[in-house]
Amino acid sequence: MSGENQGRFRVLAGFAHCFGALSESAYFLCRTNDYYAPEHGRSLAWNNPTVVVDWPLAGEPLLSAKDLAGMPLGACEVFEGL
Repeated sequence: MSGENQGRFRVLAGFAHCFGALSESAYFLCRTNDYYAPEHGRSLAWNNPTVVVDWPLAGEPLLSAKDLAGMPLGACEVFEGL
């Protein structure tokens, strides 16, 4: 995805997802299938050793409070039947 192609992707409800901006700033629009309810949100730790993501970092990432509170994969709720 880039500013030039304005790429899009779809994440089905209940699936973990992540993104990282490689530029100084980024505009990210997230559409949901229902009203936003922060009390139902979950966060998987960005640096989880079980879910290996090769983040192209030059230093420490800038994370939101929600992402800072991310849990290891083994501590996350699992939803069956999705």
